[in-house]
Order: sequence, then structure tokens, then C-alpha cells
Amino acid sequence: MAKFLKISAIVLLSFIVLFLVLWSTYLIITRDAKLDESKLINPNQVITVLDDYGNEITDATLTGQNKSVKISGLQKHTVDAFIASEDRTFYSHKGLNYKRMLKALYKNTLSRSFKEGASTISQQLIKNTHLSSDKTINRKLKEIKLTKQLEKRYSKKQILEMYLNTIYFGHNSYGLQSAAEFYFDKKAEELTLSESATLVGLLTSPNNFSPFKHPEKCIKRRNIVLKAMRDCKFITQSQYSSAIEEPLNAKKTTESGKNANYLSAVFDEIEENVNVYNLAGGCTVKTYLKPEIQKVIETYGYKCDNAVVVTSREGGVNAYKSTIGNTKRQPGSTIKPLAVYAPAFEEKTLSPFTKILDEKVNYGGYSPENYDKKYHGYVTATDSIKYSYNVPAVKTLNVLTLKKAEKYLTKMNLPLDENEKNLSLALGGMTNGMTLKELADRYSIFQRQGTYSPSRFIKEIVTIDGKTIYKPQPAQSRVFSAGTSSLINSTLLETTKSGTAKKLSHFNFDIASKTGTCGNDKGNTDAYSISYTSEHCIAVWLGDKNNVRQNITGGVDCCEIAENVISSLYTEKEPENLDISSGTETVEIDAEEYYDNNKVIISDPLSPKLNKLTVKVLKGNAPKETSTKFTHPTIQNPSISVANGTVIIELCQAKYYDYVIKRQYNGKNEVIYDGKWQKSISDCPKDGTFIYTVIPYFNNGGNKIFGTEIVLPPVNLSKDNKEPQVKIPDIAKKDWYNL
Repeated sequence: MAKFLKISAIVLLSFIVLFLVLWSTYLIITRDAKLDESKLINPNQVITVLDDYGNEITDATLTGQNKSVKISGLQKHTVDAFIASEDRTFYSHKGLNYKRMLKALYKNTLSRSFKEGASTISQQLIKNTHLSSDKTINRKLKEIKLTKQLEKRYSKKQILEMYLNTIYFGHNSYGLQSAAEFYFDKKAEELTLSESATLVGLLTSPNNFSPFKHPEKCIKRRNIVLKAMRDCKFITQSQYSSAIEEPLNAKKTTESGKNANYLSAVFDEIEENVNVYNLAGGCTVKTYLKPEIQKVIETYGYKCDNAVVVTSREGGVNAYKSTIGNTKRQPGSTIKPLAVYAPAFEEKTLSPFTKILDEKVNYGGYSPENYDKKYHGYVTATDSIKYSYNVPAVKTLNVLTLKKAEKYLTKMNLPLDENEKNLSLALGGMTNGMTLKELADRYSIFQRQGTYSPSRFIKEIVTIDGKTIYKPQPAQSRVFSAGTSSLINSTLLETTKSGTAKKLSHFNFDIASKTGTCGNDKGNTDAYSISYTSEHCIAVWLGDKNNVRQNITGGVDCCEIAENVISSLYTEKEPENLDISSGTETVEIDAEEYYDNNKVIISDPLSPKLNKLTVKVLKGNAPKETSTKFTHPTIQNPSISVANGTVIIELCQAKYYDYVIKRQYNGKNEVIYDGKWQKSISDCPKDGTFIYTVIPYFNNGGNKIFGTEIVLPPVNLSKDNKEPQVKIPDIAKKDWYNL
């Protein structure tokens, strides 16, 4: 018994000591944690936004004046939506839900992380207004102390009211009133049940559940909130069933004013990368905005929905405008260099000069057509890009294989859905599509010699005390070699000079371009012009957000806008030329074989200049076969015949050869012709049997390079002037009828 008491005393003492240690630790860590009433009732703090030159663009406040709400003015279902989703025991606990805290502690211990949280609405209010988002024990202990102080000083109604006026709903909307105005263009007091649940659903991750970015995810999240309300008996089954059938009804208020689109994108980037509550003390946001370029794209007279983005080689967005936000659209023919030709160059499947037969094809029922409804025979890969032919692009993708195309698209962060893995991908057939900025970022890969790095709007975010809390340093990933990028640059320069983007050909510096459209004979839903210099990428989209057909094209309408932007970009200094040589080599191929036989072989070392064609290939991808037509002149066997006592030798055409023709009679050889090619050579010998030989040769500056002597069948001339018998068949022992 004495031993048991002794052990119990030791255990009790240990618990007391442990408690005192933990309590002392708690007091030390939280000694400076004090509730600041001004942060709770006056969250308005200024965010100063600077342009690329360091000049102030605008002041953006966390919440506007007079935009706070009163609990008494809200619909009951609006308040209930927050309680059901965020903190069901809000009215019964005293700031902390110990049961949830223990459960979260248990799960975090098992996972060795801070995944699970157990924050009540009171704790969230404290965390959002007083603390950072760091998942540390120190921060959590301070949060607990301040939450207890909060609960002692304010009523539940006051706490909930302050929470609703400071919570972040995405798209730079702080507070319920700002969110109601932004998402539904109405006062918070007018929110319906479905709208209230939609806003509450945003709190977990405003960027991921935005009705404008991810409507399907938003609906699922809204319905989860509605289910929670039903489970809490805040709404009936009938109300729940009715609400989940309602459309989102979100109608983003029109962004207006100078730089509105750009600023909206800035706050989107903040939301994606920074805990927005860390900005509560005010900060300075440094951007890449160039006001003079932004003014050009904002004041242009557009005739339909539009988007323009201008990015720099360094990865900053200098100007941005979009009437459709970040909506993804079908890329049309602009996908061809990205998904087809650049991968094909990289895989050494073809080169820019490779000829592709543009003809009617059918791949299991899929039969692509060109825009002009014509087929153009053999065309080069360069011409296929330059004139945006569809059939060669599909044929190239088929040879390349979808698996290899997908490999490169994945490298540039464009993963494919299963239903996108088909040959229509070559023409932009994508389920989700791409935003214009995403498209510009992928074309900048060629500008940067094959590396991908997404552009951004923000250079740096600095707090009022000088601390940098965000400075993006996007990792660059290698997608294509410098050689492939050089080859694509060359082909897209040709597109500008004389192809679909020739409207930009008058500039005196390098501009690589690709145009594209999505539509049919009745009009286009999307039109593109993607152009880049060595310093900037200028991407233009025109269309209709509801897919109404428009009389627009990339080569005319979009290029006209790009022309204005490019003119304003280089008023003082022209950009340097694009790199079209790194990672490549030039080789000379046999021009005659290339043009006449669609065959690519290295030209003979002795070939005359007229028969040499200089082409550029990826380093290491030069043709393996070399012509020998001049070092070893070779021709097809000539034909020989006799008519009216005249021997006629017909020569196949070989424009660079001379010929020596000899006649042999009674063991003696006589040259009957030595000279340039002629279609036929005639000879009138006396009666007898003659053997003629033909020797082609190449005259290399007076040095004759002879080919193999060709012996023609013998001819026999008699007095009767009969045709020559080259061979007398032996029919005595054969079925002569079947010879």
C-alpha cells in the first residue's frame, strides 16, 4: 500500500510539474498577445499598387467605407449558412471548441503535421485580424489567448458581425457586403438562400471555388453548405431540394475605370499566392504594368468581346485587358506549333523544309479539311505553319504520335484529358481550352530558347514595415531545345513575312507570329493573333463569350490590334532580332532530288551551285544519305531503235550531264557524239551489226568525271531495213504462244 501511494504521489507530482511547465511556456509565449480593438472594428487598410516605373496606380482598400453589415439586417438563412458550415456550436462555446481541438490534435499527431484545424468563428476572427497564417504552436497559443479575451469583451452577436465584415470572399472582396455586391450585384440583406450558401462555400478556398473560374466546383461546394444547413435543421428538405437546383446566378459586376482588368488580375495573383489577411496592416504591391501600353489596349475600339495581354521576356505582364476574365477558350490553329510542329522538330520526325502531302485523308472517320476547302499537294512544314493548313498538321501529329505530343504539352504544364487525346488536338480540339495569358506564356517558350516560365503581374509585395512577403521566382523548365526554338522562330517569321500574319510584315524588325480561328462558314467564335519579338509577346483574342458567330479573323482583325500595340511598344528603340541559329546547322541538299522526287539527301561534293539547296536542320539531324550523281554519274538505260535505216538512241534527261556515245563495229570503237544532253541521238551506219555504248559524265571545270559505260542491245541493219533484233528467242522447246 505504501509503495502504491508513493508511486501515485510521484505520478501526481510529475503531472503538476508538467502542467506548471506548460503553463509557464504558455504565459511566456503569449505575454505580448493583446487584443487590439481597432483591428476588429476598423479593418480598412490601404494597399498601394505601383506600376513598372514605381509610380502609384491606385489605392485599394480591404473594405470600402460604409460597407459593413449589421446582423439585425440580414436574412436568417444567411446567418445560418455561416453557423452551419463554419461553427455549429458558436452560440454555446466560449470561443474554443475543446472537443474539436482534441480531435484535431489526435489527427495531427498521427499525421505529424498541422493539417487539421479546429477553429471556431471567434478563432478565425482573431487569426484573420491579429495573427499570421503560420501553422505553428506559438501562433496557436496566441490565438487561444486572444480568443478568450475576445469572448470576454464582446457578445456573440458582435463577434459574428465583426467576422462577417472582415472575412475574405475572393476577388478582392473583404466582408459580406463587398462580396454580395461583387458576386450578385445586390446588398447583403437581399441574398437568397442559394446565394448565401454560395458565398459561404467560397471561404474554404475562394480561388478554387470561384463561380467565375470554377463554376462546377462552386456548385458542389454550395450544395455541401446547403446540406449542412439541412442537417442542422436550419432549412427543410423541401428548401434544400429547391436550392440545390438553382443556377449560380453569379454576375460579376463590370470592371470599369483605368487599369481595372489589370488590377483584378493583380488581386487574383495575390489570392493565389499570399494569405490575404497578412495584408491587413497595409502593404505596397509592385507590378509590371506599363501604363502607356495599357492605355493602348484599353482605348482601342473593339467590335466584340476581346482580350489582349502583353508580356515581357523577363516574365512580367506589361498590359492586360479581358472582357471574359480568365475564361478558357479553344486555341484553334495556335496550338499547331506547340502540340505538333515543335515536338516533331524536337523528335527529329521532320524539319521545316520537309514536304508533306496535303491530300484528302480519313482516320477512322475523322477527315480534316483545310480552311480554303482545297488540297495543295506537297507542301513544306514551314508552308503548313505559314498558311495554317490543317491536313498536314493532322498527318504530322499522326506520325509523331499523341503520346509524344502529350509529353511536351505536359512539360509546359498543359496536361491533356483523356478525351483530348485524339488527332483533332492538332487543330485545337481541347475540352477545356486555354486562357489568352496561358497561350502567350507557351509561345514565350520559343522566345526563351525552349524554357517555360509562367508570366506574373506582381514583382514584389512589401509590408509597411519593409518586410517582403511575396516575391515570385517561378522555376524555369526545359521544354524544347534551343535548336527547336530557333527552327520555330524561323517558321513563324515566315508567317509574318508572307503568311497569315502578313499584316505585320511592314515592321523593320523580327516579329514571329501565328494566327488562328475557331468556327465555320457562318463565322468564327474565336480569333487569335500571337506575336512575339525578342523582348515581348503580344497575344490578342476576339470573339463572343456566348459563342455567337462573328465576322472576325486572326490574320485581319486580331493582327490589326497587335499592329497598334507593337507600334506603341517600340517608339524609341527597336528590339533585337530573334535567335534563329542556336542549336541548328545548315546543310546543302540535292535540289533536283528535293524538287522533283521529294527526296532529301546531302548534295554531292562536286554538285554545281544550281543543284544545291541550303537548308537548316536541328543539330545532329542532317540527312544520312549523300548524293553521288556527280562523283559517279548515273543514268537510266537509254532506249535504242531503228527506223528507215537510222539508229535512234533516246536519252533520259539529266540536266547536268554530258554524254559520250560510241559505236562498235568489227571490234573497232568510234565516237559518234560527245556533248550536252539531247532527247535523241541519230546515227546512219552502213549495213551490219553494231553495238552502241553510252557514258554519262560531269564536266567539273574541265575535269571530266565519267560514269559507268552502258552497253545497249546490238542492232542489225540489213538491206531490207528491218527493225533490229536485240534477242532471238528460242521457241523450239517452249510454248511460243505464251511468250
